[in-house]
Amino acid sequence: MVPTGPYGTWPSPIDAALAASLDGRPEYVGTVGAEVWWTEPRPAEGGRRTLVRRRAEGGPPESVLPAPWNVRSRVTEYGGRPWAGVERSGGQGPLVVFVHGADQRLYAYEPDAADGPGAPDAPGAPAAGAAGASAAGASAEGAVAAPSGPVPSGAGRPRPLTPVSRTGGGLRWVDPVVHGTEVWCVLEEFTGPAPTDVRRVLAAVPLDGSAADDRDAVRELTDDRHRFTTGPRLSPDGKHAAWLVWDHPRMPWDGTELKVADVSPDGRFEEVRTVLGGPEESVAQTEWAADGTLLAVSDRSGWWNPYRVDPEGVAAPVNLCPREEEFGGPLWKTGLGWLAPLPGVPAGGAGVGSGPVAVLHGLGASVLGILDPDTGDLVDVSGPWTAWQPTLAAHGSRVYGVAASPRSGYEVVELDTATGRARVVGAPWSGRAGDRVDPAYYPEPQSRTFLGPDDREIHAHVYPPHHPARRAPAEELPPYVVWAHGGPTDHVPPVLDLDIAYFTSRGIGVVEVNYGGSTGYGRAYRERLREQWGVVDVEDCAAVARALAAEGTADPARLAIRGGSAGGWTAAASLAATDLYACGTIIYPVLDLQGFAAETHDLESRYAEALAGPPEALPVRCRERSPLSRAHGVTAPFVLLQGLDDAVCPPAQAERFLAALRGRSVPHAYVAFEGEGHGFRRAETMVRALEAELGLYVEVFGLDRPDVPRLRLQA
Repeated sequence: MVPTGPYGTWPSPIDAALAASLDGRPEYVGTVGAEVWWTEPRPAEGGRRTLVRRRAEGGPPESVLPAPWNVRSRVTEYGGRPWAGVERSGGQGPLVVFVHGADQRLYAYEPDAADGPGAPDAPGAPAAGAAGASAAGASAEGAVAAPSGPVPSGAGRPRPLTPVSRTGGGLRWVDPVVHGTEVWCVLEEFTGPAPTDVRRVLAAVPLDGSAADDRDAVRELTDDRHRFTTGPRLSPDGKHAAWLVWDHPRMPWDGTELKVADVSPDGRFEEVRTVLGGPEESVAQTEWAADGTLLAVSDRSGWWNPYRVDPEGVAAPVNLCPREEEFGGPLWKTGLGWLAPLPGVPAGGAGVGSGPVAVLHGLGASVLGILDPDTGDLVDVSGPWTAWQPTLAAHGSRVYGVAASPRSGYEVVELDTATGRARVVGAPWSGRAGDRVDPAYYPEPQSRTFLGPDDREIHAHVYPPHHPARRAPAEELPPYVVWAHGGPTDHVPPVLDLDIAYFTSRGIGVVEVNYGGSTGYGRAYRERLREQWGVVDVEDCAAVARALAAEGTADPARLAIRGGSAGGWTAAASLAATDLYACGTIIYPVLDLQGFAAETHDLESRYAEALAGPPEALPVRCRERSPLSRAHGVTAPFVLLQGLDDAVCPPAQAERFLAALRGRSVPHAYVAFEGEGHGFRRAETMVRALEAELGLYVEVFGLDRPDVPRLRLQA
């Protein structure tokens, strides 16, 4: 007979340390010759990311760089693709370039050089004059800065290619490609101390190291007339380059332009032209096929679909697979990818063709498919994976990506298009989890559609409490936590998340809400939030919570709301706007519209105009919606978790919010983390954050859990 116990009190083998150790996912998959490479998180090593390779002959994946090397760019704070590699001739092995998180310099590394020591030297003490430029990055990453002076250029040691700047946030690089004797990439250069004192251009960095101490040796390929840019994509013959640009106040999902330039023999951009996009059209990605065809992902139809584009901008773009599905997504980070061309002739075709294209597509969550661009036929990959991340790479007949399912976390998957066989080749979830997680404790998500105000559809994933050896008393309803995702222009797919399993295995239900404004459901759905932030998101989360209570799924007296970043705004705004929730967890949040516009980083400094209204309307909207302005409406207990090095949502917002609550007897806890930025990366931080959140529910819901550190709430 299965033992009975109240919801929220069940024992669970999924503790906070386990969830933290498996947090994060592989990113930025690429190929170097026949090898597949990617970046991978190391929460137990100060939250750094390492570079991993899987050799062509097989064998287990290898971490290429030891701690504290940290392969992460901070361009626009969110970063993007931080590495690139090429296979060299003559058996010399690969050459890779990467951005080191602590100092943001670009490095070159030859891991297979004959006289290398097998593992590169670790970076040492900060260089003189580097502290001002790299202090925030070093602190946020929990890693020391780069070596003093040039690293010896002997094989096996990363050597710097770019200098350190004393100005503002310094020099930063992202989305590189190795081209001849140079690295072409995005350069972000701060010109003053403010977050918006910045310019971005495409630049060429010499591979010989001559720019390591000389900014003037960096050759600029474009001017800085556009505020934001992605890295260049070069045509197979090297004669053309394509890239995306956009400007304030637009975000990349509002409107971008696809630029194409002719590349002169001496590496200059000539005849720069716009061939697709505009203020009301979002181009999310562009790539060249092997035959020189230019491909792009555009939402000109209301849905991100794949297009064939005329590089001269004369002929109309051709939609290769017109569907009311998303083949793209929000370009929060430079270098994301939803399509990857393969060489060869399309299946069933004849003569010379542009070759098939690997695409990610779907509603709410993306699956991998192979598209014949000549016929529009699309064949999806078979396998257990239900959600793929926006990173794809191809070599020969093989496609590589990162995917997960409700029974497995994110792992690197290889598809052989010649056989149709797919297999895990890196970061296998079973291998990472080992014997520590019994799948019987995993929750089973239910993807549902609810109705909100005016009968608008709201997409959500419900994770009921689940335990293989416990059940609750028949008359009891479970507590539920509503999770509001960040962005807010983003979405969550229904895949295994041990943070969710941490709660559901203890008897606390979770529902993730893709409220109006989320991506994955077309442009009209994501534009529901235009000038309605703090209204639509709050209403949609409340509608889902009320529906679960009304149908007898959730205990109406034990509802909570939780969110981070923009989701933190929604959580705090919900506590201020309604008495529906018994408590809330607010994580590195936006709390003040006007303050956010003035204090955040450059990328999002004008974001509030789309979310809440033009500058002249912000004071009124701020008074109406900002949790800071409406702090008087907060009566439910909450815990506020904040990184003290957060450049996106600075701790000053949290401090002003707490000051506004003084004297109001609202039970709360403020847990701040030194050395953490926007998005917690260190294992010890994630453990403390999860236990603090559960501690809140223990206190408020009256749960008997002596195994959780007590969260002391103060009024």
